[in-house]
Amino acid sequence: QVQLVESGGGLVQAGGSLRLSCAASGSIFSINFMGWYRQAPGKQRDLVASITSGGSTTYADSVKGRFTISRDNAKNTVYLQMNSLKPEDTAVYYCHVSTNYGMYGWGQGTQVTVSS
Repeated sequence: QVQLVESGGGLVQAGGSLRLSCAASGSIFSINFMGWYRQAPGKQRDLVASITSGGSTTYADSVKGRFTISRDNAKNTVYLQMNSLKPEDTAVYYCHVSTNYGMYGWGQGTQVTVSS
């Protein structure tokens, strides 16, 4: 399977920035999908942003223009740059990676808290 280690969460004031990182290891030959999800208390886990092996990106409407996803294929790492953070961005953020061979994994989650 795929092992993922996340870092970069924390507490920030509204309007601030954070950068999340997620490093993949294990059965990671031919990664095709890398994405970030988030889950607030009492809510479902939703996709925030994703990036394919070809570099195509998608974003949730709520983060467009504020968040940027990127990946470093040499390091098997995906990043989420979060700017202009809002209190409603508060959640546990999870990275998710899948490969062309059916392998996938979830990160352990990292807490992002935005104070007003």
